[in-house]
Amino acid sequence: MSTGASSPSTAHVTPAVAPASRRFWPEGWWRLIDIKIGIIPLPVYLILAALLVVLVQEGEIKPDGPTMIAVLVMGGFTCAEIGKRLPILRNIGAGAIFATFIPSALVYYKFVPPQMEKAIIDFTKFTNFLYIYIATIIVGSILGMDREVLIKGFLKIFAPLAIGSVAAGLVGTLVGTLLGIGAYKTFFFIVVPIMAGGVGEGAIPLSIGYAAILGTQQGVMFAQVLPPVMLGSLTAIVLSGTLNYVGKKKPHLTGNGKLQPDAEEFKSSDAQAKSEAAQKGIDPATIGAAGLTAITLYLLGVMCHHLTGLPAPVAMLFLAVFAKLASAVSPRLQAGGFVVYKFVQISMTYPLLFAIGVALTPWKDLMAAFTLVNLITIIATVGTLMTVGFFVGRAMNMYPIETAIVNACHSGQGGTGDVAILTAADRMALMPFAQIATRIGGALTVTGTLIVMKWIGV
Repeated sequence: MSTGASSPSTAHVTPAVAPASRRFWPEGWWRLIDIKIGIIPLPVYLILAALLVVLVQEGEIKPDGPTMIAVLVMGGFTCAEIGKRLPILRNIGAGAIFATFIPSALVYYKFVPPQMEKAIIDFTKFTNFLYIYIATIIVGSILGMDREVLIKGFLKIFAPLAIGSVAAGLVGTLVGTLLGIGAYKTFFFIVVPIMAGGVGEGAIPLSIGYAAILGTQQGVMFAQVLPPVMLGSLTAIVLSGTLNYVGKKKPHLTGNGKLQPDAEEFKSSDAQAKSEAAQKGIDPATIGAAGLTAITLYLLGVMCHHLTGLPAPVAMLFLAVFAKLASAVSPRLQAGGFVVYKFVQISMTYPLLFAIGVALTPWKDLMAAFTLVNLITIIATVGTLMTVGFFVGRAMNMYPIETAIVNACHSGQGGTGDVAILTAADRMALMPFAQIATRIGGALTVTGTLIVMKWIGV
């Protein structure tokens, strides 16, 4: 009796069980499900897309948590992936730009079903989850910083910010005047709105002040100052994304999220918190506690706002700094804060930008600012702000790309602009300094401008 090995009739028989690498189930399926669009496994993405089509047809798109998570995650990561795959543009923050402005255009041109648009707007405004995002990012990044570097960084960042703001005001006004816009209109209605701190805490109070001083309607003033705010933010996003690309080519110019190369014992928020997490073995309860700590600090900031008028994110920022400097938070909880920070950064950024694009970014107003003279003036203003930040930061022994990006946030669209700018720059650890540039810098700009306008009497 011959063996199977020597028999010609059995020499080419296919094995009964295919090699593991060739089987579809489960190994092939696992490979398929490990293909992701953003954070979404490809099969899940396709199932969600089909479900959302059915829900739209049935009129069941509602502003509840599960539905909106599906809509925003799908929309945000789809737009971001398109931007990230485009040649050249992917190097200048196209992911953040597409996630913010493509949904705005889709809404304007009626490609988003009305019920979905309304559900996203209601969810975004009523849940206020932008501030949940900012709270976790700020608290997580601050608690992970080295105390000495934290103090020095907060003190030193005001110099490039202040010098850059003055220079941007002068250059922007000069360029607008030379282009025929006029010094008065350029300064008050283009340059100042860019650096006013966004919409809610910038354009709105600025337009109210202008209306009171000039004796006109606030709505008319708001319509004039809003387009430069939005286009200035878009310019800052593009330039910050470009700086991120420059940093990859010239690594000596950047700390990759660190503001300054002070001491050898310095640890970035990521490095320190990762070390803590590895040593302590962070458990789910600690992660939950860290998230609740961030929310608590935000609510304390809201209380401070009611008592002192200080914007809640700024008050929360100072409270987080105080908690860090006073060692009020244990290393274990700080490490938990890092985990929350990274989860929110990776999972929520593009869905948040998508929601902002639908609910808070009117495409019509953005397009209204796209005249050549306005565009040149705005680019000159934002470019000067960032360029001065770059060189002043370098002179003060800070990483120039980081200081330029922080200065860019002074020309952003408030908290939403900070998220988009830092996402394009891949520098989310700079959020605490970005909030200083946006909130404090914006408040000082609005206050100083209204005083000047009242004083000159025009």
